[in-house]
Amino acid sequence: MSMTRRSMLSATERDNLIALPNDELVIQFFTFNESDLAIIQQHRGSENRLGFAVQLCYLRYPGVVLGDHNKPSSEVIQFIADQLNISPSAWERYGFRKNTFHEHLLELQTLYGFRSFTMSHYRESLARLEDLAMQTDKGIVLATTLIEHLRGQLILLPSIKLVERLCSEAITKSNQRIYQNLTESLSDEHCKKLDELLQRKPDSKFT
Repeated sequence: MSMTRRSMLSATERDNLIALPNDELVIQFFTFNESDLAIIQQHRGSENRLGFAVQLCYLRYPGVVLGDHNKPSSEVIQFIADQLNISPSAWERYGFRKNTFHEHLLELQTLYGFRSFTMSHYRESLARLEDLAMQTDKGIVLATTLIEHLRGQLILLPSIKLVERLCSEAITKSNQRIYQNLTESLSDEHCKKLDELLQRKPDSKFT
């Protein structure tokens, strides 16, 4: 049976899944402890300290690599800069050298244990979602559960397109399991009688 591909999420749901946290979550995920501050302060230059700190926040929540498509708001920059006693204007000087950005990203992955999403994670996620899809076929429920699990495991989120593909495949596989569970005990006579229920009644459009 071929896997049915369909849009699992609305545009709003896609955006919300990888949106920056609300005010309450900003405090939870974007507040640095003493260990964080000690690591951040090791970097020379206020722009490098601020950039490193912003990258750390994005890896924690929403769990993605900072990029042109998800730039932080001025409020987020201000919140982070205040903790470091740095002017938020230092952000404008960060990232002019791409090497700095990537060096910081690799350092963060090494120090904090963030991992990229791999094929083994795909297979594990599919098995996890397949069990959940036996209970619900709501794409947003499956996607939210998956993303929360990945964040908890410090696994960086794959693209939303890949998340949707995982949800769709999980639903297809769970439907196959449900069909098998419902039909494996049927005899040939049972199947024949069920087929007869689908035949139209005489002079009627209905079965």
